[in-house]
Amino acid sequence: MRVLAVDIGTGTQDILLFDSEKEAENSLVMVMPSPTQIVAEKIKEATKAKKTVLLTGNLMGGGPCAKAVQAHLREGLSVYATKKAALTLHDSLEKVQSFGVQLVSETEAEQLLAGSNKSEKKEKVAAIVLKDFDPEAVSQALACFGVTLPSNLALALQDHGEAPEKSNRIYRFELMKEFIDRGGTLEDFVYTPREIPPAFTRIKAQAEALEKAAIPGLKAAFMDTGPAAIFGGLLDPAAAQPSLVVNIGNGHTLGAVVLEQRIKALFEHHTSRLDAKKLQDYIIRLADGKLGFEEVFEDRGHGAYIKEAPGFDKLRSVMVTGPKRELLEKLSPQELRAELAPKLHFAAPFGNMMLAGSFGLLTGFFEKYPEPAIKLKKRQ
Repeated sequence: MRVLAVDIGTGTQDILLFDSEKEAENSLVMVMPSPTQIVAEKIKEATKAKKTVLLTGNLMGGGPCAKAVQAHLREGLSVYATKKAALTLHDSLEKVQSFGVQLVSETEAEQLLAGSNKSEKKEKVAAIVLKDFDPEAVSQALACFGVTLPSNLALALQDHGEAPEKSNRIYRFELMKEFIDRGGTLEDFVYTPREIPPAFTRIKAQAEALEKAAIPGLKAAFMDTGPAAIFGGLLDPAAAQPSLVVNIGNGHTLGAVVLEQRIKALFEHHTSRLDAKKLQDYIIRLADGKLGFEEVFEDRGHGAYIKEAPGFDKLRSVMVTGPKRELLEKLSPQELRAELAPKLHFAAPFGNMMLAGSFGLLTGFFEKYPEPAIKLKKRQ
């Protein structure tokens, strides 16, 4: 059985093609620019060429591409967007319009592009299609090596939830709290297309896009990127529980206390606002049950929630993964807190640090689509 697991982050999309007839270490992998980075570069090219930008397609991850749109507008250049695409920039379409983005219907978008193509005198338009996952591009890349795209797909995307009336950082943590209170197991964080919570508009948009792609025999599972990385980090042989797993991503850092395969506490912050001293402090105080939501939120992070904290002294391991893990990895013995040092491990499930989220996704896929003959277990 083959499964394609794609962990879509701010900086990269980490692609794992698992084949149950091979060792997990022999899985085919690609670490490529994230969709939002690709779109951002296209917008920057349009800015340099003084072109009007037309955004079509679907709701996807913002971040870099949203910043590129703002920079384009600051240059006095026009941005048009269909309603679905505009939701990438903000949950509120009124807010999007206040940025200077002009909303158009699908028909108007087609007319705008057609007019640009017909006349040299009219403004040139750079049409950019928004999508979080591009099955055609991945299929073409694999085809170059004689490999076909499987019909089993697992995708991870960070979803703040739709919250036009409140901070999306607050709303995201309300959702995370709900999942932890429900049980905090892997199953609580994995969804088939029909199980996606209504608030997760970004994940739902991708599920709908996959349905329209009409992939024969499609089986799909979805996770948020944070929990995917946490459960993936637990596949490292050094991950003895109670464990605290920290994923230091390009955009966000999430730390979670895991006891008996259940997430019991977590915090999430923007990586750019963390330094080694603060992160070590967060890790220890989360495990001790002393890290509050308000402290993290007021520091412009997402927040913290603690249902159960075993105490830092009871932790058997602190697993660190993610592309920015050097934040802790390069610390000198003098900079690394003494109580943290003996528990600290840099996770690399099945030998690949960048694929922690993808392997977590894979375990989530098999949670929803069990295959008794396939056991994805960490190496001892």
